[in-house]
Amino acid sequence: MTPDFTNARWFKSSASSVTGCVEVAHLPNGLVALRDSKDVSKAPHVFNRREWTAFLAGVRNGEFDMPLR
Repeated sequence: MTPDFTNARWFKSSASSVTGCVEVAHLPNGLVALRDSKDVSKAPHVFNRREWTAFLAGVRNGEFDMPLR
């Protein structure tokens, strides 16, 4: 089942750049949606509470950082 984003309230980080960033919306039933602020026509990624917690832990631990050259 695809979540309904009609009444979603999207939040963008205050650290966003002019070229864009990601936006997050908290949905009913504990779901969290993540989308590209540069192209909101693309379908957002939707996480359940456990997945969102794991994703945030990965971000904090640097798992998604660009490799150093």
